[in-house]
Amino acid sequence: MSDPNHSQAPGGETTQLDIGALLKLLPHRYPMLLLDRVVEMVRAKRVVAIKNVTINEPFFVGHFPDHPIMPGVLIVEAMAQAGAALLFTEVTERDDKLLLFTGIERARFRRPVVPGDQLRIEVDVLAFRGTAGRLQGKAYVDGKVACEAVISCRLLHRKAKGSEEAAQPEPERETTSPSA
Repeated sequence: MSDPNHSQAPGGETTQLDIGALLKLLPHRYPMLLLDRVVEMVRAKRVVAIKNVTINEPFFVGHFPDHPIMPGVLIVEAMAQAGAALLFTEVTERDDKLLLFTGIERARFRRPVVPGDQLRIEVDVLAFRGTAGRLQGKAYVDGKVACEAVISCRLLHRKAKGSEEAAQPEPERETTSPSA
């Protein structure tokens, strides 16, 4: 029986995720979950996600009341979340892990994103060694680039509830890319 939260390609590779599957995969919740669905995923290589931008977004209250524009840092965050959804599919015991930003390079904001726009977020893996990664992200509106950036991230163990220890780096391990 198929799971309504995602579809699978003939080889068992997940190709789409709805909001329910994203909520199971990512630790983000409202108002910081910035993805609505994944429309394409090629394991360990590429993800395409959708964010429907509405006037109900909490950031539009102050950015800017008479001329609402989605903050560029949140567009980059949406790209990072799409990349995290992709990379988390490669991580075992992900409930005990966090994937955190470690860098943003070459960020460029090409056009404003406003209520009513649909962001198509495309993220390609440049490198992923199991504990650290680099991703190239681009966000499009109506087929035109709105934002692009290179994002670095690191996989950490989550801090145990009630523990005073900070999140700890995941031990280094080599991973192999799946064959195409």
